[in-house]
Amino acid sequence: MLNVLSVVLWSSLAMVIYAYLVYPVLICLCARLFGRSLEAPLIANEQAPFVSILISALNEEEVIGERLQNALALDYPAERFEIVVASDGSVDGTAEIVQSFANRFPERVQLIDFPQRRGKATVLNNVLPEVRGEIVVMTDANTYFDRSALRNLTRWFQDPDVGAVCGKLILQDAVTGRNADGLYWRYETLIKRCEGRLGALLGANGAIYALRRTKFVPIPSDTILDDFMIPLSMTLQHGAKILYDAEAIATEETPASVGDEFRRRSRIGAGGYQSLIRLRKLLLPRYGWTCFAFLSHKVLRWSCPLFLLLALATNIALVGQTPFQYLLAIQCAFYLTALIGLILPGNSIAIRLIRLTSMFASMNLALAVGFVRWAFGWQRGTWQRTARAPATVAS
Repeated sequence: MLNVLSVVLWSSLAMVIYAYLVYPVLICLCARLFGRSLEAPLIANEQAPFVSILISALNEEEVIGERLQNALALDYPAERFEIVVASDGSVDGTAEIVQSFANRFPERVQLIDFPQRRGKATVLNNVLPEVRGEIVVMTDANTYFDRSALRNLTRWFQDPDVGAVCGKLILQDAVTGRNADGLYWRYETLIKRCEGRLGALLGANGAIYALRRTKFVPIPSDTILDDFMIPLSMTLQHGAKILYDAEAIATEETPASVGDEFRRRSRIGAGGYQSLIRLRKLLLPRYGWTCFAFLSHKVLRWSCPLFLLLALATNIALVGQTPFQYLLAIQCAFYLTALIGLILPGNSIAIRLIRLTSMFASMNLALAVGFVRWAFGWQRGTWQRTARAPATVAS
């Protein structure tokens, strides 16, 4: 029995280390050895495809006006794109603000106002096939594009095999407007870049991604992570390539509080477990690098809360044996450091490193909560608006 517990303990720790440390090194190495250096020329105005920018909105009166101004000012031929705002049962002034823009720019701004909430997946299923653009750019009401973002996203669709392109999201502090990208966010962005070079990008970022409308695959109405399901469903059904463009830049403010961020992560967790089941065919070897990335970056990463729990439980059961008492002390010290990191002031390098343990622990706790919410059917496809500070326009 002790041998079994020991195997479970060391295997669980090995899976966590692989998912967070070994896999990023492997994917970077594979991208360097086998990846393609992706380049696509910008297209001339007369060759620019018609684009529909699609914004799903729920009670966004605080930001939707500035968002539309930002979109209208993009460096892209004005006659070659439209902005469609789908309001999913908003009860504030969102629809009225959008309609005022539609009255001023009837050929460029369109409001689709659903009086009853139906969930983002249903809204996208209903609206996306009906927009005019051959390329549809998905974004959020609180996201602001750099002026060149649309040109950079659309240039890749000259390749008919490209189904979706994910841009780069830069996080800003909600109060100061400064770049709030932390070490973890840069770590995730690096992984995306490497997966993109291998043709194995997993989903997109809902704040900024484009897709080829003819390859769109409707998703189940209860889908939680639409920006994960939509691109990968296109890969499954059409073999579509998903690319990453670090020059297609958008900015978005961070959630206003730790609680808001935790709820966001637990929702992502619930959607992740739901998506793993629905996209399980990606684990078939014929999907090559996508199979490798899906297993390592998603299946094992989202399984880490279970591995961490198993590691702690088996370590406690083995505490009377050497060296397991020392290992338990290390685990307890790690979690204590994570708790301390939540309350430590300052922004020195040492404090940032301590806060990495806090982020790791809180992220896996949020995933565990998300798993429970998914398993018991408590997480619905409809979303709640995240509390935000007043918006800062990035043009």
